[in-house]
Amino acid sequence: MSVPPSNALESPLARPLKELRGVGTEREAQLTRLGLHTVEDLLLHRPRRYEDRRHFRTIAELTLDEAATTRGTIVALGTKRFRGGHKSVFEIILDDGTARLHCRWWNLPFMQNYFAMGDEVFVFGKPNSLKPRTIDHPETEVIEGGEESSIHVNRIAPIYPLTEGLPQRWLRSFIWRTLEQYENDIVELWPKLLNESHAVAATFRLRDYALTSKDRPDVQGFRELPSRANAIHMLHFPEAEGDIDLARRRLALDEYISLQREIQLRRKKFEAKAQSRPCVGDNHLIKPFLAQLGFSLTGAQTRVLRELRKDMAGTHPMRRLLQGDVGSGKTAVAACCALMALESSYNVALMAPTEILAEQHYQNFKRWFEPLGIRVALQTGNYKSSPPSTLNSQLSTLTIGTHALIESAFAMERLGLVIIDEQHKFGVTQREQLVRKGNYPHLLVMTATPIPRTLGLTLYGELDVSTIDELPAGRGRIKTFVRSDDKLPKVWSFIREKLAEGRQAYVVYPRVEDTGKGLKAVTKEFDNLEAILAPYRIGLLHGRLKSAEKELVMTAFRKNTVRVLLATPLIEVGVDVPNATIMVIENAEQFGLAQLHQLRGRIGRGAHDSYCILIAAAKSREAQQRLKVLEETNDGFRIAEADLKLRGPGELLGQQQSGMPKLRFGNLVDDLELIKLARQLAAESWV
Repeated sequence: MSVPPSNALESPLARPLKELRGVGTEREAQLTRLGLHTVEDLLLHRPRRYEDRRHFRTIAELTLDEAATTRGTIVALGTKRFRGGHKSVFEIILDDGTARLHCRWWNLPFMQNYFAMGDEVFVFGKPNSLKPRTIDHPETEVIEGGEESSIHVNRIAPIYPLTEGLPQRWLRSFIWRTLEQYENDIVELWPKLLNESHAVAATFRLRDYALTSKDRPDVQGFRELPSRANAIHMLHFPEAEGDIDLARRRLALDEYISLQREIQLRRKKFEAKAQSRPCVGDNHLIKPFLAQLGFSLTGAQTRVLRELRKDMAGTHPMRRLLQGDVGSGKTAVAACCALMALESSYNVALMAPTEILAEQHYQNFKRWFEPLGIRVALQTGNYKSSPPSTLNSQLSTLTIGTHALIESAFAMERLGLVIIDEQHKFGVTQREQLVRKGNYPHLLVMTATPIPRTLGLTLYGELDVSTIDELPAGRGRIKTFVRSDDKLPKVWSFIREKLAEGRQAYVVYPRVEDTGKGLKAVTKEFDNLEAILAPYRIGLLHGRLKSAEKELVMTAFRKNTVRVLLATPLIEVGVDVPNATIMVIENAEQFGLAQLHQLRGRIGRGAHDSYCILIAAAKSREAQQRLKVLEETNDGFRIAEADLKLRGPGELLGQQQSGMPKLRFGNLVDDLELIKLARQLAAESWV
């Protein structure tokens, strides 16, 4: 099936905006700053919110700190400059017959150019005072008469992102005129996929697809989505509030289909040119490895291992994401996967995001693999267990490292498997750099940050997904408590009790040094905590220490000679000390839920019950409700979904690192059914 046409020059929607009536040099520059160059760009310029100008509050009805729209006539205005002339405030006073409203703009004297006595003005904002009623830096729009007035008043009016000098009213009128001229030129991007009916009430006639229940889209809610042209009209000038979400979902579906086709095309190209290296092995290493582990694999680990073995025996190189909650045993599964490649006489590379995690993997794999006669090497920016040239011998090797593995000086022959731990800490480009070290080796990426389904189908859409959804037996419970900072004396007393029982503790602060912004820092709190918890020995760990210093502290903590580890979030991945059963996180409101869950995962790794205490300085209801999620559940998948809703995908995974697609209309918090539908439609398009 053909792909949607690009904006070829003959398409009317590709016409430059500078050629349209009313767009001079100044307006063109303003539109360019908004990223609007063509008619299509303009028609897809999404309003950031809407005002229902059929209903608004009188000035007397405005309430403190509650956003609302009102209108009134300017009865006074002026600019006041303060001593020295560097500070100013411009103010207008509105009257609507019920009360007066003061609107102020600080240090923006040019605002006086936009208003005149007697102007009638729409105002949107939150009053910060009621005596007198005052809104600082509100959104405003002067109401004018004329034939276009119906575009701006007595309707649901779009409010667009703007740039300096570009009036809201002008942009709304410009979009109205452009839409009138070009609406008939808007075509469906996927006419063969989306079988639309007549133009007035275009609907998608969707059949049910033979999918697994988890991936089968619920098509019921998509049977009456509008055509693309209707959706764009409804986006800008809705007749009812429900039109707004209908339009967004319809345009989001087009985005998701394009994204899913791109993901599937990448996978098809990869499979067409990449030949697999069979790495099934013969079990002569895995059997003794499992026997020496001292514990049995869970049912979930065994199931995932079967999936990995099938992939590594397939006709194409494995491309798989392994996700599992903290402590679910992903490392043991990765070790078995590495042994399959080593049994098949291939080398293996494992990349970790921090030196601490890389060194911990190095110690674990040495303990596991050297008794089996397997060579384990370490490659970080500060440490190399052997020169890279010796890694090209005939002895199969597991090399563990950090970003140093993707440097040009490092090379491995016969690279059969690449394992990337804590994938969300790396960019997509870095992953590809390591894979290119070999001739299409198998790839296993792991994450202990559970991936919400919407992200799994977009961000990791070209990867197959395996999930370890079962924790090993014999683990103690983790109990989580949210406390205000005035409860700290009781918290330290509780920690002393646990230290007296022989346990160990982590104390985490958000900063290395005091920045004067009310956030605690490890370097400043060290002496204080040393006095509070004396005579127990305290260690200090943060990213500015030299590698040797970090390793010295971690070794002492593992040996229980350091009883309390005072650290930054540096420890959120990979640190595994089963005797550590207490974690205190100060300024917990500064962290995302997923990161707090990762930090919490450093405890509860032994047989004893563990305790995570979140100290929140913020008293806001929102912060308390967010942290309460961690009190209520230890389920990383539930926490990841909550974090996605609260903070968005960019915050959850890191926008730059994640390679997150930029979507105008897609909402990765709520659009799971749309994404599943787009995924299936994209798959149908190749048939």
